Amino acid sequence: MRGRIMRYSKLFGKTIKDTPKDAILVSHTLLYRAGFIRESTAGRYYLLPLGIRVHDKIKKITKEGMDKAGAQEVVTPILHPKYLWEETNRTSSVGFELMTIKDRNKFEFVLGGTAEEMLVDLVRKFQISYKDLPFNLYQFSSKFRDEMRTRGGLLRLREFVMKDAYSFHATEEEFKKEYQSMWEIYTRIFDRLGLKTIVVESDNGYIGGEYCHEFVVESEAGESKFFTTKDGSYAAHEEVAKFQRDQKNVGEAEKPVQEVEAVRGTTMEDGVKLHGLPLWQQIKDVLFVDEKGRFILAIIRGDYEVNEIKLMHLVKAYQLRHGTDEEIRQKINSEPGFISPVGIKEIIEKDVKLVVVADTSLRTIKNAYGGANKKHKDRLNMNIDRDYASDLEGDIALAKEGYLSLEGKPFFAKKGIEVGNIFQLGFHYSAKMHDANFVDEKGKAKPYYMGCYGIGLARTMATIVEVYHDDKGIVWPEAVAPFQVHLIHLGGVHSARLAGASAKRATSEVREIAEEVYKKLQEEGVEVLWDDRGNVSAGEKFADADLIGIPIRLVISSKTEEKIEWKERTKSESELLTPLQVLQRLSSRTED
Repeated sequence: MRGRIMRYSKLFGKTIKDTPKDAILVSHTLLYRAGFIRESTAGRYYLLPLGIRVHDKIKKITKEGMDKAGAQEVVTPILHPKYLWEETNRTSSVGFELMTIKDRNKFEFVLGGTAEEMLVDLVRKFQISYKDLPFNLYQFSSKFRDEMRTRGGLLRLREFVMKDAYSFHATEEEFKKEYQSMWEIYTRIFDRLGLKTIVVESDNGYIGGEYCHEFVVESEAGESKFFTTKDGSYAAHEEVAKFQRDQKNVGEAEKPVQEVEAVRGTTMEDGVKLHGLPLWQQIKDVLFVDEKGRFILAIIRGDYEVNEIKLMHLVKAYQLRHGTDEEIRQKINSEPGFISPVGIKEIIEKDVKLVVVADTSLRTIKNAYGGANKKHKDRLNMNIDRDYASDLEGDIALAKEGYLSLEGKPFFAKKGIEVGNIFQLGFHYSAKMHDANFVDEKGKAKPYYMGCYGIGLARTMATIVEVYHDDKGIVWPEAVAPFQVHLIHLGGVHSARLAGASAKRATSEVREIAEEVYKKLQEEGVEVLWDDRGNVSAGEKFADADLIGIPIRLVISSKTEEKIEWKERTKSESELLTPLQVLQRLSSRTED
C-alpha cells in the first residue's frame, strides 16, 4: 500500500475509546480499539486494513518457513464433497463442528474445518510411485468450525484462515524425519514472530492418529491447561498427561469380601465418613454412554478423577455423556452412588451392552470398598481379578499438579494458548479412503503413511498481542507490525487560529517537512503510516500511536527544528536525529 492509503486521515478503521461488551481478553480489547478488527457475527471477524497487514506478515513468515522445509503450496476448494468425509466416517466423529450445505443440484458439501480428506483425494488422482515420496503439501485457506461457543475475539473462531499441511510417506521412519523437521520449522517460525513456545504432548481429537504435539505460548488467557516438569523434560496437555500411580497397601493380605449396611449419601466423601477408611481405598464408579448407546463403566481409585479423553480413546468412542439416574436404575439395575463392578454384568438388562474399564490404579490397592449395586448397601474388601474383572484396563486417570511424571518429577500446572500443532496420522485416512495408495518398489499398492501440521493465523495474531502490550496499547514486534514507522507532525488549524499568523506559517512549514519526510521514507522502502490529521491534538495523536503499537514513532514539529524526534514504542525516552540519521538507523534495523 502506498500514497494516500498510508495517511491516517484516509485509513479505514480509526482508533476508538469504546470496548466490546463481551471483551474479556486484552487482545480482543486492543485489536478492536486500535482499529484492527470488527465482529461480523459471533466467531466471525472482519480484518481491517491494519489487521490484514499484520495477518499477511504472519502468513509471509509462515510461508517462508514452509518453503524452506521443502513443502509445496496448493489451494483446495472450501466446499468439500460430503462423500469424502463419509469415506472416513468423520461425518459422525466430528459432531457439532461440521457444517453442511447443498448446491442447486442437491449435491451435499461440508464447509472444511480441516482438509485431510481433500488432500488424500487430490493425491490419489495421480499415479504416485515410491520414487515420488515423500512430499508435503500446504495451503492457506478459510476453515469453518461450528463451535458451540466462541471466546476471546480471535482466539476461538467459527471462521478463520489456517496454514494446514499434509505429508505423505512410504514408511513410518520416513514420516518421523518430517515430523521432527516440522517441529524445528515451527519453532523457528514462532521465534521469528516473537513467540516463545512450549511443545506440549496433546490429544489428536477428531483429526485421528496416535499422537500429536501443540505449540503453546504460556498465557493466562489460554484454554490449554498443561503440565510440565521443572526441567522442562516433559510437557503434556492435561487430557493426555501420564503420571505415576503410587503404591498404597499392595502388601496387605486379601480379606474376604463382605456386604454391609451403608445408610449414607451418594458421594465419595459420604463413604469415607461412614467406613472411616481413606479415599484412595474406595472404588470410584462412573457410568457413561457413548454415541452408539453403549454403557461404559469407568472404575478408578477413589482419589483420582476419570479423564474422559483417555477413556474415549481406550473404548474407541467419539462422544461420551454421563449416564442418568434412570438409566442406572432401569438399564443397569443398580443404584446411583452405590454402583459396583462386582457382579454388575449379571444384573444388567439383556439388551444392554456394558463395557467395564478399569484404571491401572486399581492395581495399587488391596481390600477396596464401595457400593454393592443396592441402595444403602456397600461391599468391603473388593479386589481386582478375584472379585471383579474388567473388559479393558489402562490409563484413564486425570493428571493434577503435584503428581509425579513417569520419571518421578513433580508436575507444575500451566496455562497457554495453542498457536500450532503437528499430528501423526499414520494410515488413519489412507486405509479408510479407497485407492489412497502408492506403488512400492515391488509394484504393490500400499497406503500412505501421513502427517498433518497446522497454524492458525488470526489466533497467532491475538497471541502476539496477549504477549506484547502495555497499559497504553499494543507493542508489535517489528517482524509483524503493520508499519515500521508511525510518522506524526504536530500543529494544526485549531492551534494556528489560537496562536496567530506566525503559527499558521509554522504549521504550514511543519506539514511540508512532514510530507517530504513521508515521501522520502516511502522511496527508501520504509513502511510508514503518517498521521496527517491537522485538527487533532498532540496528546490524541500520541495516544493513538501508542494504542496502534507501531515500533518507531517519528515526530516533526516546530520544536524539533531541522531534526526529527525518534521514539521506540518499547522505550520511554526519545532523541533528536537528523533525517539522514533516521534513514541510517531504520536501514540498520532492517538488516538486523
